[in-house]
Amino acid sequence: MTSFAPDSIVLNRKLPLWYQVSQSLRASILGRSPQDSLRLPTEERLAEHYGVSVLTMRQALKELEGEGLISRHRRRGTFIEPGARRGSPVRLLGSVDAIVAQQSGMTTELLERGPAAVPGELAEYFPDLAEVETYHRLRCDEGSGEPTNHARNYVRPSLARRFAPEDLVRWPMTKVLRDVVGADIGRITDTVEARLADPETARLLQVPLLSPILHYTGVIYDAAGRVLDVAVIHYRGDRFSFTVTLEAT
Repeated sequence: MTSFAPDSIVLNRKLPLWYQVSQSLRASILGRSPQDSLRLPTEERLAEHYGVSVLTMRQALKELEGEGLISRHRRRGTFIEPGARRGSPVRLLGSVDAIVAQQSGMTTELLERGPAAVPGELAEYFPDLAEVETYHRLRCDEGSGEPTNHARNYVRPSLARRFAPEDLVRWPMTKVLRDVVGADIGRITDTVEARLADPETARLLQVPLLSPILHYTGVIYDAAGRVLDVAVIHYRGDRFSFTVTLEAT
């Protein structure tokens, strides 16, 4: 039986290796194609793929098993759970792959795209630009079809010309910028606050007007500190939570 082939990752030695591996594998699992095999390679093969020890790989798999994304069977191997729940909470420890994992595993509809003036509230991020390329997407749970969040991305035009709109239906913007455009992502800052659903958000997410939602702003910087993309996302408050863990060094 052919095994599922996960994406590769460049490990950051400042973060726990098991965590980075688990989030990279999580993103691969949630972003897989329907025709992909559900069987994972052996622990040894996965450890070799990621360049980590078998013990580290085992810890990463235990994390995914606890989320219900995989199941492990003695003598049979490790398998992706086809009905695994999407949109579960993600622990963010500063890894780009954690962001990719959080945004993966949903069906995505591109509602609209095109150039637009830089919104006043985002002018500080694009002081050198008058216009940005905008993308508005609606994400739904793969299993139930229930809307979970809608996102607006504001991207530098020079970068937007280097990928196709269809890429954003298949992958999160973070993955597109990193893996398709080849952008040198230096850091991502996240801000999450509680808000009440406005008429547009209530309609798109199919929730009552003024329902609690999570308002997320994510800013992607390159290694030189220049802003590449600003994402403004509204999440259903009954479907998402964000946990940030600070590790003592």
